[in-house]
Amino acid sequence: MTQSRFKDHLGRPIVAVTGMGVITSLGQGLEDNWAKLTGGISGIHAITRFPTDGLNTRISGTVDFIEVPANNAVERSYAMARETTIEALAQAGLNGDFAGPLFLAAPPVEPEWEDRFRLAERVGDGDYEHAYKRLLASVRGKADPVFNEAVQFGSISERLADRFATRGLPVTLSTACASGATAIQLGVEAIRQGRTDRALTVATDGSVGAEALIRFALLSALSTQNDPPEKASKPFSKDRDGFVIAEGAATLVLESLESAIARGARVLGIMKGCGEKADHFHRTRSSPDGGPAIATIRAALEDAGLSEQEIGYINAHGTSTPENDKMEYGAMLSVFGERLKDQIPVSSNKSMIGHTLTAAGAVEAVFSIQTMLTGTLPPTINYTNPDPLIVLDVVPNVKREAQVSAVLSSSFGFGGQNASLVMTLA
Repeated sequence: MTQSRFKDHLGRPIVAVTGMGVITSLGQGLEDNWAKLTGGISGIHAITRFPTDGLNTRISGTVDFIEVPANNAVERSYAMARETTIEALAQAGLNGDFAGPLFLAAPPVEPEWEDRFRLAERVGDGDYEHAYKRLLASVRGKADPVFNEAVQFGSISERLADRFATRGLPVTLSTACASGATAIQLGVEAIRQGRTDRALTVATDGSVGAEALIRFALLSALSTQNDPPEKASKPFSKDRDGFVIAEGAATLVLESLESAIARGARVLGIMKGCGEKADHFHRTRSSPDGGPAIATIRAALEDAGLSEQEIGYINAHGTSTPENDKMEYGAMLSVFGERLKDQIPVSSNKSMIGHTLTAAGAVEAVFSIQTMLTGTLPPTINYTNPDPLIVLDVVPNVKREAQVSAVLSSSFGFGGQNASLVMTLA
């Protein structure tokens, strides 16, 4: 294989990160988020967006501080993606047309309940046999551009492509909790294959609503420890009872290392390796033996050309659900062995920001790179009752100063979607 300072161990272009932007329930922007994350501050709070009377779960990590023209998931998701992309491009020093492809991770799109009720009122009463015909007649007779925008899966990426002048048709994907990492992997592959010198990878999720909350609650996936909200998410603790649903977004500007250096860009980190594997065990549950997760981690390490001994920190999926935390621990233990107990710190950002679903993989990739840049390991908060069956150094409750040069970040999602990223310093 041809080797040079710009090629990896397989002769592919090395992929650099030159810009990052992030929004979570902690706030807007990387600086604010990082200060609060490393300070052990939680963004989880009582839900005010919709009534929660009679619900077992009444807390979330919603992003309520960004104005949107309409209260729906598409507008919230677009607004967060727009703001994180503005931040990432500014850090990358890119102005004007982006001139590279866009890979967007976005949540599944469904009409809000209020919109459905409003549409039903327009259609009116009548026999069920002709209800669909009346629906079509109603929407044809009176156009509703806001509703139309809110129910098109590709509308977020198209608006981002127009706003930032990306190249080619934008790609929108949804692979459950692995979506953010998958979007990054698509950008990495585009650069490695020589199809582009740069790629814009964005992940966003503003889909917290009554229906989403109820659906996850029916799966017994959500924490019901509502009081106080900030104590609910407790990954790897014995008394964990579910994840806290949340919102957020992250954007990473990816470039070939050669291109980044040629234009004088600051290289924040390297996307060293990506791995993905499917899990066919169950529609929502991961395989208890962790086999697909183990294979995903090993695939990312192999792609990166690194050994298990070279990973200095793990940004865990760490959802705070009883089964997923147990499975993830077993998978990590199988790969890293006894080093996992006291030589590799493992922390979960979700203890503070909740589970940002579609955006999680990208949000945690940003925090992983920031960990290496600052030499600060963010804590896993609410760790007061350790699970004796999960023996980890979770950086309990308080941040830690430590220099690490290689980080693993994994996302294990519903539907058998697994993705892992290996990141290093330049």
